[in-house]
Amino acid sequence: MVIRGLINQQQLEQVVKVQREYCAKQSAVQAAAAPAAPQSVPVVARVAGPPATAHNSSVANGSIAAYLKDAVGRGASDIHFHAGAAIRYRVHGQMHDFEPTPIQRERSETLVAAILNDEQKTVLRDKGQVDFSYVLPGVARFRGNAYRQQRGTDVVMRAISEAPPTLTQLGLPTSLAKLTSYHQGMVLLTGPAGSGKSSTMAALVNIINEERRDHIITIEDPIEYVHPPKRCSINQRQVGPHTNSFARALRAALREDPDVIALGELRDLETISLALSAAETGHLVLGTLHTNNAIRTINRLLGVYPPEQQPQIRTMLSESLRAVVSQRLIPRADGNGRVLALEILMVNKAVGNLVRENKTFQIRSAMQTGGSLGMVILDDSLRDLVKKGVITLEEAMKQTEEPAKLKG
Repeated sequence: MVIRGLINQQQLEQVVKVQREYCAKQSAVQAAAAPAAPQSVPVVARVAGPPATAHNSSVANGSIAAYLKDAVGRGASDIHFHAGAAIRYRVHGQMHDFEPTPIQRERSETLVAAILNDEQKTVLRDKGQVDFSYVLPGVARFRGNAYRQQRGTDVVMRAISEAPPTLTQLGLPTSLAKLTSYHQGMVLLTGPAGSGKSSTMAALVNIINEERRDHIITIEDPIEYVHPPKRCSINQRQVGPHTNSFARALRAALREDPDVIALGELRDLETISLALSAAETGHLVLGTLHTNNAIRTINRLLGVYPPEQQPQIRTMLSESLRAVVSQRLIPRADGNGRVLALEILMVNKAVGNLVRENKTFQIRSAMQTGGSLGMVILDDSLRDLVKKGVITLEEAMKQTEEPAKLKG
């Protein structure tokens, strides 16, 4: 170009300088956009699954499905994704950091968006939280809750095996199978959050499904274990996509010719009233409550009613209640998982009379003498586990309501 006289030497040098500066800027932009090298993943302490390896490190900054698969492999029960905080797994009841780098708000939004459908996203946007189910084929089902908080959008997910568990797998006595022989009445499964109530209910529903020829309706929020029809016809409904509420679904269920109704939670007065009516009119009702023992469960049911209605409800409950199973999951002494401690109340004529006469405070005495009927007091269950060395006295003391007696 210089030779042809189009530009002079000084102009050519200026063009080359500008081109070099442009190329340098483009290289810097590309370097900044390139993905960072994957970080090594720390080994999660006290995890029953495989340790972190070079292969595991690819999970860091990965998809939510990759995290869930890794968490299940490590024996985690719950997986926490919190905006502005580390990703954490709960293993044997203890929280462990998995990816120490805090999740940025934008990444948290991306993780949540990947597992919600359009309807669930709308509920999250309008109400600030949403319950949902998520299936990772070949790995597990998950029960999740996404919600908005000050730093962004969070999601917590609980792993659920794809097949309903058995009583033996849950560490429950096989004698509880007799609860599935009732054709009328109410069986309540209680305990704090995360104590395995839903799993116990699924095990009982599965026994009925395998051994009886009935129509089962489950009402859940969300659906956890999927029950394919076996000997029974079974329909599972989820609050949200299938119905507006437990109460509305239960009211409808009574017109759907059910033999067995399984309720994910007895949340309010209307649901409890409908469940009692169903149990009284020839249906077997399985339900869960967040109560810690049998006596508190009965008092909780009675307490939701106005005082003037309670005498009538005591009579209904005394005739319809069949059993209360209260459970706690307690860390094992060897650090290898958790074990169930149980309280079991079987409602016989004597217990029914105590309920009717408003003497629930005397039920504990009836339970102490009801061992031959399968009754167990929580403290006796704890004491037995301590004696066998399965749990420590320290852990048992956290669960007992009578520390002095347990220690003695």
